[in-house]
Amino acid sequence: MPKKDSIKSVLIIGSGPIVIGQACEFDYSGSQAAQSLREEGIEVILINSNPATIMTDRVVADHVYLKPLEPESIMEILENHQVDAVLPTMGGQTGLNLAIKCEEMGIWSDYEVEMIGVDINAIEITENREQFRSLMEEIGVGMAPQKTAKSFLEGKEIAQEFGFPLCIRASYTLGGAGASVVHSQDEFDNLLDRGLKLSPIHEVMIDKALMGWKEFELELLRDANDNVVIICSIENFDPMGIHTGDSITVAPAMTLSDTTFQRMRDMAIKMMRSIGNFAGGCNVQFAVSPDEKEDIIAIEINPRVSRSSALASKATGYPIAKIAAKLAIGYHLDELNNQITGTTSALFEPTLDYVIVKIPRWNFNKFPGADRRLGLQMKSVGEVMGIGRSFQEALQKACQSLEINRNGLGADGRELTDQNAILHSLENPSWNRLFHVYDAIKLGIPFKTIFEKTKIDVWFLKQIEDLIKLERRIEKHHLENIPEALLFEAKQKGYADRQIAHLLRCLESEVFKKRNDLGIKRVYKLVDTCAAEFEAQTPYYYSTFEQENESQVSDRKKVVVLGSGPNRIGQGIEFDYSCVHGVLAAKECGYETVMINCNPETVSTDFSTADKLYFEPVFWEHIYDIILHEKPVGVIVQLGGQTALKLAEKLNRYGIKILGTSFDALDLAEDRGRFSRLLEEHGILFPKYGVVEDAEQALELADDLGFPLLVRPSYVLGGQKMKIVINKEELEHHVVDIIGEMGENQILLDHFLGGAIEAEADAICDGTDVHIIGVMQHIEPAGIHSGDSYAVLPPYNLGDFVMQQIEDITKKVALELKTVGLLNIQFAIKDDQVYVIEANPRASRTVPFIAKAYDEPYVNFATKVMLGEAKLKDFNFNPRKEGYAIKIPVFSFEKFPEVKKELGPEMKSTGEGIYFIENLKDPFFRKVYSERNMHLSR
Repeated sequence: MPKKDSIKSVLIIGSGPIVIGQACEFDYSGSQAAQSLREEGIEVILINSNPATIMTDRVVADHVYLKPLEPESIMEILENHQVDAVLPTMGGQTGLNLAIKCEEMGIWSDYEVEMIGVDINAIEITENREQFRSLMEEIGVGMAPQKTAKSFLEGKEIAQEFGFPLCIRASYTLGGAGASVVHSQDEFDNLLDRGLKLSPIHEVMIDKALMGWKEFELELLRDANDNVVIICSIENFDPMGIHTGDSITVAPAMTLSDTTFQRMRDMAIKMMRSIGNFAGGCNVQFAVSPDEKEDIIAIEINPRVSRSSALASKATGYPIAKIAAKLAIGYHLDELNNQITGTTSALFEPTLDYVIVKIPRWNFNKFPGADRRLGLQMKSVGEVMGIGRSFQEALQKACQSLEINRNGLGADGRELTDQNAILHSLENPSWNRLFHVYDAIKLGIPFKTIFEKTKIDVWFLKQIEDLIKLERRIEKHHLENIPEALLFEAKQKGYADRQIAHLLRCLESEVFKKRNDLGIKRVYKLVDTCAAEFEAQTPYYYSTFEQENESQVSDRKKVVVLGSGPNRIGQGIEFDYSCVHGVLAAKECGYETVMINCNPETVSTDFSTADKLYFEPVFWEHIYDIILHEKPVGVIVQLGGQTALKLAEKLNRYGIKILGTSFDALDLAEDRGRFSRLLEEHGILFPKYGVVEDAEQALELADDLGFPLLVRPSYVLGGQKMKIVINKEELEHHVVDIIGEMGENQILLDHFLGGAIEAEADAICDGTDVHIIGVMQHIEPAGIHSGDSYAVLPPYNLGDFVMQQIEDITKKVALELKTVGLLNIQFAIKDDQVYVIEANPRASRTVPFIAKAYDEPYVNFATKVMLGEAKLKDFNFNPRKEGYAIKIPVFSFEKFPEVKKELGPEMKSTGEGIYFIENLKDPFFRKVYSERNMHLSR
């Protein structure tokens, strides 16, 4: 049936600030749902407290409320708008919990608001483990032995009944919070107590651990007519016992027999139908025994758009959130078009003629002393996805996307050769186990041993073994005599030129020239949902090495936007926000936009954002081949954080135009010596500093600078490895630590201005004029990373004299750096003197916050300046300046209870919220100020 005519306006509830376990995949889903509803002429009102995402931008919804996700905010919206329905399934567990709370308070019924896209009873069934288990028994779906405990004593009794190992899962939590695998009585008591405390209803489910079983997921969609489609099967490379968010995953499933897959499909559909009559998305997780029987056990079902939905959407090209939103307003699947083909219906199940591999990205180095073992509680902060014609190619491309100083899986000289260390890693999974599986096979550790310690399916192990055999064949040759067929095979299996160069003992550029001379060139294939059975209308591409190239180049002027890669602490969705706005601005100027990124969680990698999407690693070789293919007028590197910025030097060296601020200016800002000389020439104050390359130089320099010192490597983001040291022993230890982890890298030593106030300014410069878009004052004193500090926009007590200095310095530095685009400068203020800490001529983390606070599209303006399509005088700056906006950092320390919750120069927050106040007498501001500022005097 067509959409419900009674629904004219819909409220979408977002997921709030980014935390581990609930990241920007829900912002992606919410953005797509809003777009889908607006296509139907429905007014969209959106509530979310996250300023960093494109979801809370005015380009997404008709009305955006940057408010706390609380019932009071919902009632305020319902008083201001005639809302017909609420869609709570796009906001993860946070959005769902708020909707349920409002339902219990009678808010929806009081305002005559219909809840769509979800069945509250279905949610209750799936979250109430006992009820869910009874229902599964009724419909004949097997589950692991499990019971619910509401008290410590009940938990102890269940453990005695089941025996170890056991799984403890806290009810109504996200990202597996409070979940753990327990192997012995010794650790059970603490983990049980922790799980009960983390559950909002003081309840845990205890089940017999199916250690070593294989784990699978199915993504489903159902309409009100009970039509069901399976969008995607996903197989976990890692066995049961590791949270799916922390597991390497593969789509489609690789090791399932067809008969077992059909049984799994039938079970998933039966489970979805049994829990309630709702239209929308659903995620079902299963365990399969690792033997010929392939017994299937149900783990859980989520009757809403899940964390995996974004991955499944990017893996298949099927826009799950968009279709789910249309189903929620009454459409049936057969009435909707497949948006990629434009000819088939949404009832048509996707077929893949390629493989995708997702690898999580962790930030354990931000939490010294953290337990790095992976388990049932999610610890990763982001993920990458590689697409290839084979598992091996997709695996290598995913590894190349991670930005962990590896060129792929193997063939880079960084293998571990200590047998005991490898065996320990295999048995205790952490972020690097995949690489150590490779090392184990290369070292000759028997498959039987590797399988016993990891329980990773032998099929995957044999795929990695095949890569090692290929490397050994390549190593027998030199560049001059390597057979064409062997080089072609290496490229088809995903090896980067840099990896092949390592094996052939030559330069990456020589391998590039050799393969191009032989005609071994990248071609681009469409992600079309139908294995080329129907013509695709949407330009969504991945690369491989074959004969036919499906990416047709137009004669339009083009611009390439480099994305920011995987989310991590210090480089999150703020940069994806900037990339999306950059694409939209370039489109407005008549450019064909080309997006390159590898992050499946984001809006920038949606096929409807740019004119052409290349889902590829933000890795030199891949980028260069796309540029040679598309021949753009230039590349935008300012918007993709440090990921894109690090590629500027090579782009410049290869004669590729960098749009906006030149490479020399970007390098000048990073080169502390050159930048300090520039400041000196213009009488601008900065802390005494020095640059060293080893610990001996650092100790000598310390005598001149004096302690305390701020020590940091150059060319990093998020204050990586930044630390304040107070004596020579600490200095020596930290410099050696930086060199050990980051290799050759200039290390900066600054005299630390203790007791200073910190502030930062963001500006746009067109080379002639400068417009300061915002100045933020940090509440914490100097020494806390800007990303971890509460900050107030505009400043709350800097005074006119200091503000004039900040304005003068910002304008002077912007012009002297020949900035064309965005600029962020960080300041320390002491005794009414303003010192420059650093300048970054690029989009900063704070730009989305300022844009939301002042309701201005600053990145859009800046992009047009970078493209040379506008000057600052062409824009009508009209910021909303009522009261103050407070930036609230959000942390995920609960994932690492063993770590001290200490803040310092290295960033640790995973996300941020925004809170508006009318004046400085606001109780929230006074509370934050008194708690966070150790120098409160009034």
